Amino acid sequence: MDSQTVGTAPQTGEAPRSAATLKRNALGVLGILFFVLSAQAPLTGIAGAVPIAVAVGNGPGAPAAYAVAGAVILLFSVGFVAMGRHVVNAGAFYTYIGKGLGRTTGSGSAAVALFAYCTVQAAMYGLYGFTVAGLVEHYAGVHIAWWVWSLGTMVVVQVLGAAGIELGAKVLAVFVLAEFSILLVFALVTLVKGGGPEGLGFTHTFSPGAVLQGAPGVALMFAVASMFGFEATAIYGEEARDPHRTVPRATYLSVAVVTGFFAFTSWMLISAYGPSKATAAAGEALAGGDSTVFVFAPIADQFGGWVNDVLPVLLATSLFAGILAFHNSANRYLFSLSREGLLPARLRAVNDHHAPWAAGLVQTAIAAVLVVPFALAGKDPVLTLFSWFSGVGVLACMLLYFLTSVSVIVFFRRERLDTRAWNTLVAPALGALGIAAVIWVVLANFTTLIGGDSTTAVCLVLAVPAVLLLGAATARLVRAR
Repeated sequence: MDSQTVGTAPQTGEAPRSAATLKRNALGVLGILFFVLSAQAPLTGIAGAVPIAVAVGNGPGAPAAYAVAGAVILLFSVGFVAMGRHVVNAGAFYTYIGKGLGRTTGSGSAAVALFAYCTVQAAMYGLYGFTVAGLVEHYAGVHIAWWVWSLGTMVVVQVLGAAGIELGAKVLAVFVLAEFSILLVFALVTLVKGGGPEGLGFTHTFSPGAVLQGAPGVALMFAVASMFGFEATAIYGEEARDPHRTVPRATYLSVAVVTGFFAFTSWMLISAYGPSKATAAAGEALAGGDSTVFVFAPIADQFGGWVNDVLPVLLATSLFAGILAFHNSANRYLFSLSREGLLPARLRAVNDHHAPWAAGLVQTAIAAVLVVPFALAGKDPVLTLFSWFSGVGVLACMLLYFLTSVSVIVFFRRERLDTRAWNTLVAPALGALGIAAVIWVVLANFTTLIGGDSTTAVCLVLAVPAVLLLGAATARLVRAR
């Protein structure tokens, strides 16, 4: 087996099926970082997840859950980066898993990866359409259904995705910097002022007693969900400048930035209310039907009422940035699968910008197929589309993380390309154990996570292994033919 795969078909004795390549040397560390941060949608993660983690999870100890989740992901990243030094491919997850656990398992994981990215993107379309519709109605007095905005944005995302990776990175940089800056400035000002009415409350947030109170598993579940998307560093490996240096740096930097940002910002939000009052405040926001109040109110108190006009707009742009990031990730999976002969050859077509435009069209069509049924059924886009698909997307991604960790161990034990025990055995094993624990927590709290009933929860959970088996079976049939 070759030690390196750089945008080529698998080494199976066949000639390469196509010379189609993505644009080389297009992204540096910061460019990849912006794609990762966009997928995480910082403002969406803070305004959407933190109130629930505080109210339903472990109260003022919720910020510590982000630190724990970051530690688990960091352990996973060690093996992920070690594999990335020998395998550079836009398929990332499924390529890594295939190298260690076999092509059939790798192909099944490709289906799971596509399922994860497309469902999470569809979930974001639901919340995005709801948010934009509310903004337009509030400021223009015109009511337009949420799904109109979602479908219209699909066209914009398709155009930007086909316009080239550099343009996408520049657009995302503007949106990410805007939302990132206002949250970080709020947190820093709160820190400098010594916190809220009860001080910084460090021990009330990060002590073992604070971490384990209430339902820490729920908080951990939302913390891990906020990390989803960091693995895009490897997906853009073919388009990175000097990928063997850029991708590892971007991976570690993204995990550190995301973990630090979410832990620090959520801590300052707790401090702004006071640890003894934060849980009740978050609960009131949820009961009122708008969880963002828990986040927007203290920022408005700090900077003035204009924040209440700006932050909802930034929430919409945050969601748009995440949608575009997941579009780019998913279409590169389709492109890579086509290049390996598992999907129709037309999907490996690239335009003058070396962007996979045909794969992008298919990804956009998948998004429409996932969103339209909820619109036709008149379902609430937040309580159903966003909640259901966010939950199943997180579960699917956790399965990919686990399989990748196991594959790293198997691959390096067999190939001996890297004999560092920490990088290829100890850290991946610890990461796999941590991820397995997270999967157990997600399953135990899945009905709460999706906000639905047990029947819906069971159907969504079973969809993940079903997709894995279907992908593996389809790949075997295609290769046999």
